[in-house]
Amino acid sequence: MWWVVGIVAALVLFATYLAWTAHRVERVHVRAQSAERALDAHLMRRAAAAAVVAERSEIIELYAAARLALDADPDERESAENDLTRQLQAAPLAGPDPATRTLVASSRRVVLARQVHTDLVRDALTARRRPLVRALRMARRYPRPQYFDIEEPPMPTFIPAPAPPPAAAQPTPLEPV
Repeated sequence: MWWVVGIVAALVLFATYLAWTAHRVERVHVRAQSAERALDAHLMRRAAAAAVVAERSEIIELYAAARLALDADPDERESAENDLTRQLQAAPLAGPDPATRTLVASSRRVVLARQVHTDLVRDALTARRRPLVRALRMARRYPRPQYFDIEEPPMPTFIPAPAPPPAAAQPTPLEPV
């Protein structure tokens, strides 16, 4: 009688482990898809900001690279983004222009979004490689996540113009009571 209870308990534990593993595989794939969408959004924002800066600064090559990045097909996207990154590295980005500040900030966000995306893709691929996941084909419902290989843009730090020193404050005399 006790061996039946032991077998049932072992089956329940194994089923719980399978459910947990299937949920983990699903969760890591959903997170990787979300990171891919976030990276795409940040890349679009960077390309739009680069187009604005290029238009204001009249840098034709940067504008062309930004437009190509905005209009690129999914299979040509990596090369278009790499071209935009090279153009941004070559462009003189300085000054207190709000569009330049937006471009620098969006480039920093691209770097962070790419790091998050890379980490989540690595986690999803690791989960897919587990023997139990492969044997039971738990990941078959999800497309295989892909890395997005672009160059890391070393963007200049924006240094705002120094504020004028405050005027010397004149002490006001106290009023008599």
